[in-house]
Amino acid sequence: MSGFTLGLTLLGALVLAAVVGWNAWTTRKLAPRQVEMAARDDPADGAAPDPEPREPVFDESEPAPLPVPERKPGLDALIDAIAPIAIDLPVSGEAAQAAMPATRRAGSKPFAIEGLNESSQHWETPQAGRRYTAFQAGVQLANRTGALNEIEYSEFVVKAQAFADAVNGSPEFPEMLHEVARARELDQFAGAHDAQLGFTLLARQAAWSPGFVHQHAARFGFVAGAIPGRMVLPAAHAGHPPMLVLSFDSQAAMAEDPAQSAIREVTLSLDVPQVPRGEQPFLRMRDAAIGLAAGLDGVITDDNGREIRPEALDGVGADLELLYDTLESRDLAAGSPQARRLFG
Repeated sequence: MSGFTLGLTLLGALVLAAVVGWNAWTTRKLAPRQVEMAARDDPADGAAPDPEPREPVFDESEPAPLPVPERKPGLDALIDAIAPIAIDLPVSGEAAQAAMPATRRAGSKPFAIEGLNESSQHWETPQAGRRYTAFQAGVQLANRTGALNEIEYSEFVVKAQAFADAVNGSPEFPEMLHEVARARELDQFAGAHDAQLGFTLLARQAAWSPGFVHQHAARFGFVAGAIPGRMVLPAAHAGHPPMLVLSFDSQAAMAEDPAQSAIREVTLSLDVPQVPRGEQPFLRMRDAAIGLAAGLDGVITDDNGREIRPEALDGVGADLELLYDTLESRDLAAGSPQARRLFG
């Protein structure tokens, strides 16, 4: 082989090696980022790195609040049309349960019947083994499906009357047009003050694997939700909606090999009326967004894909304080039973 031919062969081999190396580097750079390995000691101090990944460590210096079961909120004249049902003699809980309608809705609105407990003198959903001296039926005036309409009100009357007949009671229904007008006014207020915030985190370069997202989100208190691709920051009280929700592509979460799934965006959301102001949900959301953006190497954007600088988030928080004030002035404080029902 001549020197010229040998030179060309070596040059070709070098070019091929460079191309292979470039492809390998590019593939590695663009591959979904995986769960990070944790070290027992700083390798700079001469200690060997930990060969096994470890679960995120949480600060246990303060005990976590114990979940407190919540009493189911009862009918409230603020957001319900209520019909008192008078009875001549006490009715057993068993008889009341047998007379209850098969469904607890009138159209798209929640419908409920409560009895006045003879012993406690508290209104409650009829229960076996108790006696009731009066009843009341109610239908919710508005929710996120809209205002109570005439057809739904008529269905409420039919169901309440059937129950009253079964327990030998006499219902007194409020005037339909008045209640429908109240429902429309309440729906208008709710529509003007229903805030659901959302931030999207976009990957700057390499995509993320589901495990990588879970690892970083867990550092801010998020746990896996019941739905694939969904994590939640639990509320302080059992039975309450989650404080925050983090969601990403459910198909990536259900893939046969999740480690090879590529996620390029995750969404943080806060349903403002559902979470008490005192839990500072927006502050938790802000800190999580900034921290996740740093840890995941992502950028915070709005619904239109425009970048949101961390300092701009403070302005959103100030606007929320005004909304909280407005809800409280209407006796519909964020996170209250009435607000959770109205904005549900």
